[in-house]
Parts: sequence; structure tokens; C-alpha cells
Amino acid sequence: MLTSSQQQLLRVISQSGPLSRTDLATSMGLSKAAMSGIARDLISLGVLHETETIYGQGRPSILLDLHPEGAFFVGISLLEDPAAMVLSDFNGSIVARQTMPRSRDPDVIAELIAETLPKLLAEREDAVRKLYGIGIALSGFVDEKQANCVQSTLLGWKDVPLASIVRQKTGIDTFIENDAKAVAVSEKLFGSTRDVQNFSVVSFDDGIGCAHFVGGKLYRGNHGGAGEIAHCTIEPNGSPCRCGKRGCLDTVASMKAIKEMAKAEGLACSSLDDLENEASLGNAAAIRILHRAGNALGLAIAHLIQFNDPGMILITHVEGRFDGLFGTVMRQAAEANVLPRYAGQTPIRNQRVDGDVWARGAASIAAHNFLIGPSPN
Repeated sequence: MLTSSQQQLLRVISQSGPLSRTDLATSMGLSKAAMSGIARDLISLGVLHETETIYGQGRPSILLDLHPEGAFFVGISLLEDPAAMVLSDFNGSIVARQTMPRSRDPDVIAELIAETLPKLLAEREDAVRKLYGIGIALSGFVDEKQANCVQSTLLGWKDVPLASIVRQKTGIDTFIENDAKAVAVSEKLFGSTRDVQNFSVVSFDDGIGCAHFVGGKLYRGNHGGAGEIAHCTIEPNGSPCRCGKRGCLDTVASMKAIKEMAKAEGLACSSLDDLENEASLGNAAAIRILHRAGNALGLAIAHLIQFNDPGMILITHVEGRFDGLFGTVMRQAAEANVLPRYAGQTPIRNQRVDGDVWARGAASIAAHNFLIGPSPN
């Protein structure tokens, strides 16, 4: 386990990139001698290393950076079956992967993780002694300690202490997190929002997820449920939702809802691209579906902007393009439904991600806990 000073140094580099010892000492409010001692210990542990030398006025400076192979983290996604399991390095890059069956029984899941873990670690011979945590991403509510699944409709769970069950079976520190929050942490540590202090991530797939960073920290709310725009009412008295309410955003704008609306209209569209192609050919039903879904998502994003005033909205999506009718309508609806003073002030960016996004996000949860330490009780 790292000391608080060691974690602070690693956090500074994680947020800023490679820094000299002098810059690190300034950022941490320490003397250069004290900071150099901390850095020396981290170098000996293998999690920090010296990189390039910078020449300028005075003595040359050697930059310190996180060692990509100094720490490894396991990420597991319980959003699909089979469940994806990956091994990521300290840069967030996936270096090994396995799959395992997904179960609704927490004890069975722990057994499967324990059985699959040696196969995963065997792909990197140095990973066993440098493994610092397991992260698990799932669909549902997770408590603020990233230990208990408060509720998951997908898995049929309520108040399941999954982290401790897996930790007991594997002997490795384990943390669980909502899927969208895991993606947001991944983007903050290793992705496009690294330098953004306030932002929201909207994950667009069969379901819609959302998570917020405020002041550079993941905002969870009092009960771990901050960001659940999927179940905000967009169409009062609309279609029934799996959460028990009606007219939720998920029932109108998720990929699952879009496919269901296309099927109801007799359209043989298995993807957003298929529906966009139909719309470009003048198919009235396709156009109507894309307008309805795009308007709903845009309205929800407008609410996010007015609630949080973020520096960026990042939409991650596995399938489909956002440069067609759906994306255009979504952006127009977002701009039309914010106060005039906010219109055009918040960048809305979309980023296509691969199928590893959830498992990579889960590994980032373990990396994040390695950098920040355990949550206070």
C-alpha cells in the first residue's frame, strides 16, 4: 500500500503528465529534497520512472512519469454475456483479455473471476506481483464506497456486497462501479477529458448512462445515484420503462428503444446506421423515429447543461454515427432548450468507442483507487 505522499505525487503526474522534480515539489508544496525522497521510493517500487531530459537555462531537468508497466489492474464488465475481463497497464492500455460466463449469482461470479484470473495474468509474466486491484463495472446503482450494488435490474440484485465477495475469493482489493461512472473515470485518467475539471459523460448504447466530474472529482451524490438521466421523465405518460416508471429517456432515445420503434414500423434496421440510411432515402418512419429520439436526448443534455454548467459534454457510443439526422436533431434540441446565455457555450463532443469500453472503465476504477487511496468511512 502506498503512503498518502506517494499517492499525491502519482496523482499530480496522472493529472498533469511528466514533470520535473522541481515542478513536482512546487505542486506538492514540499521541499525538493523531500519530494526527491518520495520519488526515489516510487522509482524503486517500479511505478515511476525517469523519461526525457529537458535542457534550458540552468541545470538540465529530468522528467518523471508513471511507468506503464509499473502497475496493472483487472477490469471486468458484467454488462454482457460472456463477461469481458481485461488486464490494463498504468497508461490504461489493455495488455491481455479473457472472457467468462456471466452469472446472476454473486458467489458464482466470484468463483468464475478466481478461475479466469490466472489465465489472464499468465499472458503477462510480470503482472502477478504488480497487480494492484480489480474493478467491476455493472448496470445499476453502486454505493459511495464502491463496494455494494444497491440495485441492478439487469442482474436482479438488491444490496449485494459484490466487492467483498470477490475480495474474499481472490485476495485482491476489489471495487465495483456503475458502468457510466466507470467510463467517466477512464476518460478522466487516460482519455480526452484529462485536462477538464467539470464535465459530463453520456454513454449511448442499448441503454443510456451518465456521470459527472465536478472540480476534478467524480460526483456521486448522497447515495451514489447522481447522473441517472436514463430514468428522467422525458415523455409524461409515455412508454413503460423497466424501472417501473413511464416515459423515461431510455424508452425513447436508447439504441434498444430506437430498434424497437423501427421494428414496430416494419423497418428491417439493426443499427443506427441502417436507420440513418433509410432516412436519407426519404423514409418518413425512419425520419420520425430519429427526430423523436434525437429531440429526447437533446432535451436531456440541455438539462445537464443547465444543472451543472459543465466544461464539456462527452457522448460515447459503440455503434452508429452522430453526423446524421439523429446527431443533428440532438444538437439542435440541446441548443434550443438551454437559456440563451448558455447556448453554444458547452462543447458537445461524440466519441466512438470499442467493445472494451466497459471493461477498460472497470480497470480504471481500480487504478483510480490505487491513486487516491481507500474512501473514508
